[in-house]
Amino acid sequence: MSKSKHSTANPRQLLLLEQLRHSQSASVEQLAQSLGVTLQTVRRDVQRLAEQGLVTRFHGGVRLPGSTIENLAHPQRETLHAEGKRRIARAVAQQIPPGCSVILNIGTTTEAVARALLGRQGLRVITNNINVAATLSGNPDCEVIVAGGVVRARDRGIVGEAAVDFLRQFRVDIAIIGISGIEPDGTLRDYDLREVKVAQTIIAQAREVWLVADHSKFNRPAMVQLATLAQIDRLFTDAPPPEPFPRLLQEAGVQCTVAA
Repeated sequence: MSKSKHSTANPRQLLLLEQLRHSQSASVEQLAQSLGVTLQTVRRDVQRLAEQGLVTRFHGGVRLPGSTIENLAHPQRETLHAEGKRRIARAVAQQIPPGCSVILNIGTTTEAVARALLGRQGLRVITNNINVAATLSGNPDCEVIVAGGVVRARDRGIVGEAAVDFLRQFRVDIAIIGISGIEPDGTLRDYDLREVKVAQTIIAQAREVWLVADHSKFNRPAMVQLATLAQIDRLFTDAPPPEPFPRLLQEAGVQCTVAA
């Protein structure tokens, strides 16, 4: 389905999709009640989303197709939890010391961090995200280095072995990584094996690893394991993590910042 069709989903439809991310399936009645709208409105939304291939209808309800193997489209992820991502980005930007080196990977939350860093001076930023590079190239006091590799059309992320080889040349102060899901066993997961390999390299090349993840990422399934909480130094999120994550974070020695 084309990017333009994905980008036409309205905020209510994005909330409907996010609810299905958590519950996997729901009846039309449950969706109407949770969204505070009429059955007729939900049926129209479901019809539109089904035409785009984003949901699958069955007798009495609706579910997500292939929820562990494919992420939401980039324009949808930009809109979803946008305020929470902005709060996370501001909190991260406040904690980055002047004059340090940073790697930012693929993701709409790391793109929000890039926007929050526009006013900072003396940073050296390495990224495999063309959106991040385009944002920070507008800051004359920030040196931006872009990884080589295959550009993924749907979100302008750079993936593949060339990107991995490029990033191995560097050792940076802080890696700031986004993620698609954090499982209840403490594993960090994503959808694209090529992206995961690049992110694993980023983690290996950093003195500290900061994870940026809004509240929807907890208990969200994805197919490929990227890392574990034990490999993370700090977590920035927009709401207190649900159980069992406070215990898992404490056991892993992860400092958690809930952005106000």
